[in-house]
Amino acid sequence: MNIEKRLNGKFAEVVTHVKDTAQALDCSGSSMLIIHKDKIVSEAYWGKHANRDNARRVQKDSQFHVASVRKSYIGFAVAYAIHYRYIDSIDDPLSKYLSVHNDVVTIRHLLTHSHGLNVKEGKVIKEFNPGENWAYRGINIYLLTEIVKKTTGRTVAQILEDEVFQPLGFKETGWYAEQTEKLVEVIRDEDDRFWSTEKETDGSQMNMYVSTRELAYWGYVHLKQGVIGGEQVIAKEIFQLATSLQSPALKDDCPQNGFLWFVKDRDVEKTEMGERVPKGSYQILGYTNVAALVIPKNETVAVRMYNRFGSTPGFAYLSNIRGFGDTVTKCLQA
Repeated sequence: MNIEKRLNGKFAEVVTHVKDTAQALDCSGSSMLIIHKDKIVSEAYWGKHANRDNARRVQKDSQFHVASVRKSYIGFAVAYAIHYRYIDSIDDPLSKYLSVHNDVVTIRHLLTHSHGLNVKEGKVIKEFNPGENWAYRGINIYLLTEIVKKTTGRTVAQILEDEVFQPLGFKETGWYAEQTEKLVEVIRDEDDRFWSTEKETDGSQMNMYVSTRELAYWGYVHLKQGVIGGEQVIAKEIFQLATSLQSPALKDDCPQNGFLWFVKDRDVEKTEMGERVPKGSYQILGYTNVAALVIPKNETVAVRMYNRFGSTPGFAYLSNIRGFGDTVTKCLQA
């Protein structure tokens, strides 16, 4: 998959914002890329793969750990399963597909973080009634990947490889069991409770690495709803499902989601979407501060990449990501 490059200075403020954020995060490497109206208009790479003198420089084929950005790929797999009728409905209860005694929590609840489930001391507990609140937990991702595997007979990783990566020629996106030369090392606190090292490459774990350009291409495929080079390569209905508002009627301050993507429908207090970002935009953000923002109104995809897992003391995580989107939008309006 190739997109024409026509760099310009229109997004200089975004470049500065990404670079300043890298310094605030004290990471070793970072990058950014913007696609606007079918052209790469801004692209930059800084630093090294690790804090070592001999570490590889960050470059076009460097693959960053994307943390929760992987959830957009899981969302695609669920949308694929629904579109092709492996799953009957987004409102089906978990008990229809898994051996769980829960007829209340639905697939919609899992996809929109409104399920109310959590794990404490190895046991599943209920924090609130499904559909009544919003909480960012990990159990929904495990359940969704299990549902995909059971209904389709393929793992999330296999679906993405067969339906997206191979058809579009993606070679810098995937789940990895071992470190390779092109994988950017993660800068993190040794005692960070959210970090884990996994060997499983079925798409259920957070060991996903993506290059800057292929994360931008991933956003671009969504923006174009599967039409690449004038051809409908992937069914548009999958992208329509994944990126449209799917959240139940929640409290006014709760974030809004599609198939795990954060969707801008209205301004809410706890959102990661900037105030200036247009309605209909969608974004996915990871704990490594990696983000992909898609703004259909302006035919734009903006991606930023870092290798810092978590944040430095005093770093305003939500304020910063909102600022990223607002800066992109400001440049578009200039």
